[in-house]
Amino acid sequence: MPKLKTHKSTAKRFKRTGTGKLMRQNMPKGHLRRRHSKRNNRKLDRYAEVVLHEQKKKIDTLAPYI
Repeated sequence: MPKLKTHKSTAKRFKRTGTGKLMRQNMPKGHLRRRHSKRNNRKLDRYAEVVLHEQKKKIDTLAPYI
């Protein structure tokens, strides 16, 4: 069986922990962060777990080796 290709943008957006959980970044992080409070910006820096089973399956097919 040949190797599967990894969808690179998916691999950049998601990380896997040591226990196997899929983690994603919080949403409004790209730009215009100076108008939010410092506390809120620190909260956005944390990673959140992907909880929907359908999304986990889709991510696993797109990026099987992350």
